[in-house]
Amino acid sequence: METVTGTAAGVPFTALPPSGATGASAPLIVSWHMLDAPRTDAAFAAALPMAGVPAWRVHLGMPMCGARMVDGRVDAVIELIRKDPLMAYLAPFFHQAVDEFPAALAELRDQLPVDDGPIGILGGSLGGAVALEVLAAGRIPVKAAALVNPVVRMRSAVELIGAESGRAYPWAEESRRTADELDFVARLSAGAAAQPPLLLVSGERDHPAFRTDATALVGTLRGQYARPGDVELATVPDLPHPLAEEPGLEPAPQLPTARAVDETLERWFLQQLTAE
Repeated sequence: METVTGTAAGVPFTALPPSGATGASAPLIVSWHMLDAPRTDAAFAAALPMAGVPAWRVHLGMPMCGARMVDGRVDAVIELIRKDPLMAYLAPFFHQAVDEFPAALAELRDQLPVDDGPIGILGGSLGGAVALEVLAAGRIPVKAAALVNPVVRMRSAVELIGAESGRAYPWAEESRRTADELDFVARLSAGAAAQPPLLLVSGERDHPAFRTDATALVGTLRGQYARPGDVELATVPDLPHPLAEEPGLEPAPQLPTARAVDETLERWFLQQLTAE
């Protein structure tokens, strides 16, 4: 069975069939890609195919990425970053991806031969924040979750953009409130609605603030989970924040660091999907 591409409730996706597919319904893993390379659903699927997992791996496109790029270019996104990295770029992209997911999931279940059980979820960078919101909200049953170099605290992402651009972000009351609302260490300190097994993959060369936030999140969740061992932290040597080379728009050969992440995710989801 070949790769399936299409849209679900207006959201573009790249779907990889389960290993050893027989035509029967299979589990479903949904992912949200990074806004760094690989920054499209097709490119993310190539970087992290998890080919040995007997589940549909459906990689959803983030807003204004891939098939939803304006005029097929990144210029419109760059303009939003310049306008306001948080209020015009990160927060709107995050909220749109979260809001459109339930309808997209319903259509995916109609389009693909997937079972109706709890799903697996995977998020990279800002897509990791989307996956964390799905966990925190608890409205969609999740069998297992994985995060790769996730944005755990939105404030860290905003300050990183400011440092890279050489322009300190002009925090105001509304933007501070938005960043506080998108701090998942704080959000989950009172406990998640559910406690599915969670793997956090952190690159050894990821941004220091992101690595600090990742460690804080794992510690918080282990303190909340009835089974702390269900929360794992895996560090990948030499892995920076991106998983692919620039521009990261099209599928590309898998980098060695991405292959290491892919193998870690494959083992994780194989273990969790077969767990009783």
